[in-house]
Amino acid sequence: MSSSRQRLQRGFALLGLLAGLLVLGGCGFHLRGDLGYPAAMAVTYIDAQDHYTPFYRQLKSALERGGVRVTSDPTEAGGVIRIQHDETGQDVSSVSVRNRPVEYTVYYVLRYAVVLEGKEVLPARELSLSRTYNYDERQVLGKRAEGEELRDALAGDMVGTVTRQLGLLR
Repeated sequence: MSSSRQRLQRGFALLGLLAGLLVLGGCGFHLRGDLGYPAAMAVTYIDAQDHYTPFYRQLKSALERGGVRVTSDPTEAGGVIRIQHDETGQDVSSVSVRNRPVEYTVYYVLRYAVVLEGKEVLPARELSLSRTYNYDERQVLGKRAEGEELRDALAGDMVGTVTRQLGLLR
């Protein structure tokens, strides 16, 4: 390919990229930045029975990435997120004619409330998500891993919902 043709292709590619950026900028698109948690949440305590659930771990990480210091001492916290119920599991959704599972549903149920400076600003609310996946008994290890990945994805979706709600508190 000749060098002039390569330059022309690069020019068109650059022109297309610039046009795309202008269109995105013109329609009001912008990257989601800091969620801007309330000032009272600068130091937050997560009140949970189990600190090793997928939701707890991902929530703690998301808050820290958002500039919140998660403390293990509730007395120094301006904000408290009370995890009242954090449950995940899976159920058989359908079975084959030989009565063997062929589809599972992974579920995640969460109930939480938020207290800022001693006042409950977000009364207890429940979130529930589920996803279904096909099961093949010849691929037990892979399907077990798929179930765990779905469980983590559900927890991540719930963390996104909770952090967006926290960002709306003022």
